[in-house]
Amino acid sequence: MPKKLTDFSLDLFSLKGKTAMITGANQGLGMAYAIAFAIAGADIFIPHFTDDVSEIKGTIEGLGRKVAFLQGDLTDGDYRKKVVEACVGVFGKIDILVNNAGTNFAAPMLDFPNEKWKQVLDLQLNAVYYLSREVAPVMVKNGGGKIINIASALSFAADINATAYTIAKHGVVGATRSFATELGGYNIQCNAIAPGFFESEMNEMIRRENPGLAQKVSDRIPGSGGRWGDVSALMGPALFLASAASDYVNGDVLVVDGGFKAAMA
Repeated sequence: MPKKLTDFSLDLFSLKGKTAMITGANQGLGMAYAIAFAIAGADIFIPHFTDDVSEIKGTIEGLGRKVAFLQGDLTDGDYRKKVVEACVGVFGKIDILVNNAGTNFAAPMLDFPNEKWKQVLDLQLNAVYYLSREVAPVMVKNGGGKIINIASALSFAADINATAYTIAKHGVVGATRSFATELGGYNIQCNAIAPGFFESEMNEMIRRENPGLAQKVSDRIPGSGGRWGDVSALMGPALFLASAASDYVNGDVLVVDGGFKAAMA
């Protein structure tokens, strides 16, 4: 017997009582996800590499939610284990995992340094698998959860000087589908968000030093209004995938790019 349609409630989007682990959420796009989840009622655990956590700490605590941190390198297996242990130690569980932390290096394929290839793949793809593998048993024990991987516009295309990043982000889509297949029976939904071109610390130098390239990108985004996206546009999609509203969505990629992918066809 189907549920009554009038039973639909915006409470489906609430994260009250939930704990979310969001990697690299002390800056950039991850900060937007963390604030959205905190506004929706979640407590936040942030594994981070860079030092400064003051802004996100003050913001989340100002929203009346709890936040905890552990600094380290997600490519280190011991650190990944400590991250999970620390989050469970502080909050008792992990309901939501967002694999957001990332890095990049730009160079032509013929000149791409082997150490940079390994660095990008280790964080952008391998850490996604290994951290999810550490968190999944916690979610199984708790009766379910949500894993959100951060893909990219380059999960569906390629660009020059972006070999490692492009391959890693294609792999993130495959990992998302594999996780969904493996973990769906445990009431764990795994989906991805594929952001397009958003203004962030990672691309600030490119936008500043090569405004012609930045404008060329904007011109290819039908919904951009002549600009790159604002990170606030990612908060609603992330909240949807983290909440009960997406319980029947599994193994999919939610593209948030202002129409860039459509215009590429």
